[in-house]
Amino acid sequence: MLTEQPIPPIAATAGSIAIALDFETASAAPGAVCSAGLAWIGADRRVTHTAHRLVRPHDMRFHPMNVAIHGIRPHDVEFEPEFPGLWDELLPHLEQTPLLLAHNAGFDIGVLRTALKLYGIEPPRLAYLCTVKIARAQWPDLPDHRLPTVAGHLGLELRHHAADSDAAACAGIALAAMAAQEKATLDESLPALGIRPGRLEPGYHEPCSSSSERRAAFRRHRLPLWLR
Repeated sequence: MLTEQPIPPIAATAGSIAIALDFETASAAPGAVCSAGLAWIGADRRVTHTAHRLVRPHDMRFHPMNVAIHGIRPHDVEFEPEFPGLWDELLPHLEQTPLLLAHNAGFDIGVLRTALKLYGIEPPRLAYLCTVKIARAQWPDLPDHRLPTVAGHLGLELRHHAADSDAAACAGIALAAMAAQEKATLDESLPALGIRPGRLEPGYHEPCSSSSERRAAFRRHRLPLWLR
């Protein structure tokens, strides 16, 4: 979990179709990123590169529950750069490959947005997909759609809460869904799964959504306030 793996040179990931992202956090405080994992999906529809970076949280107070989950402690990140140092390396990759994947994207994109706001960094323009929603649509009969369950179903290697391994498994889930749909790209797979990508850009955020979530939102908006 504590072994770092550098972010590859931008030229090495040219042609990638998506980047899977996973954050581990020290606590619920803003800017509490303590680890980031990344996995690139190449045009040949396989994971071509992974990376793992340790990050010094803005608030160095680590909650015991978070430490129990990922095993990262204050002394492990004391001399690491804070989030802007990671961001300087990551942004060129997001500009080159502006599609992010995350398993439970509500969490990881929320962490990203909070960290950007804390440090006064303007959000990039990108689309993102939640592989929890993809897995629910593609394999609805699984007992749950947590990362270990879906990875185990698909035979994917996973060291859960090691951020690079989580990111690689997330990418593997997206690739498996593409294969199950017999589609060449993620975009081609989405209509059959009922998934709409989320969007992030300066001053705007739209969550990734499933068809059932959009139907529920439509029904809520049609109901009078006293019935909601």
